[in-house]
Amino acid sequence: MALLSIRNLHASIGDREILKGVNLEVDYGEVHSIMGPNGNGKSTLAGVIAGNSKYTVTEGEVIYKGKNILEMPVDVRAAEGIFLGFQYPVEIPGVSITNFMRTAVNEQRKYRGLDPLSGAEFVKLMEEKKKVVEMTATLANRSVNEGFSGGEKKKNEIFQMAMLDPTLAILDETDSGLDIDALRVVASGVNKLRSTENAIVVITHYQRLLDYIVPDFVHVLYEGRIVKTGPKELALDLEQRGYEWIKEELGN
Repeated sequence: MALLSIRNLHASIGDREILKGVNLEVDYGEVHSIMGPNGNGKSTLAGVIAGNSKYTVTEGEVIYKGKNILEMPVDVRAAEGIFLGFQYPVEIPGVSITNFMRTAVNEQRKYRGLDPLSGAEFVKLMEEKKKVVEMTATLANRSVNEGFSGGEKKKNEIFQMAMLDPTLAILDETDSGLDIDALRVVASGVNKLRSTENAIVVITHYQRLLDYIVPDFVHVLYEGRIVKTGPKELALDLEQRGYEWIKEELGN
C-alpha cells in the first residue's frame, strides 16, 4: 500500500470547481514534483491534503497510511505526520520560533503517547536541526517570520520540517522569491531530510528547483487533473517548451 493515494479527487471553493478528478500515488522514499500553470489547482491540492477548510471536497478520497483523512481535523493530520510548507509563510508577532517549535513538537509527542521533551532535550534537538538549514541563533530567537526576508521565511519552513520530522512533506512553491544562495540552502536542507521513511511532494513552476531537489516523478497538473507523469526529464521539457505542447496533446 502506498503512503498516499489520491483517487478521483474533486474540490471547490464556493461554486468554482478547481480539482476535477486528481489521481496520484506517493510511496515511502519518493520525491514527487507537481508542476503546471498558475490557477490550475497545485496549491488547492496541497491545501486539501493538509486540511484547509476553505476547500470543499465534493468527490473522491485521500488515503494516507491506510486511512481516509478527509474527515480528520487539520491538527490531527499534522500529528499523523503531514507537513505543509507554505508558499507565503505567515508572521506570528510575539511568539518566538523556539517557543513555537517546542509547543509543536511536544503536542506531536503527546498525540503519539510520548513524554514531552525536557528543556535540555529540546535545546539539543533544536541545535541539531538548525544546522540543516544553516539557521543562526539570532534568527531562532526572533518571532516567527516577523520581519524575515523571503529567504529567511523559507529557511524557517524547512527548519520546522526538520524539527517535526514528517512522514509526508508537501512544499508549496518553496522556491518562490528565493535568490540562488537561499535556494541552495533550502534545497540542501530538503535533501538532508529525504529518507526511505518519508516522502516529499514539491510544488513548483520552475525547473531550477529540481536541479537541486531531484524528483523521482514529475506530474503536470492542468485544468484540475494530472494529465502527464514522467521522469525528471519531463521538467526540462516543460522549461524549454512551456505548457502549450501539453495543451496541444490534450486537444485544447
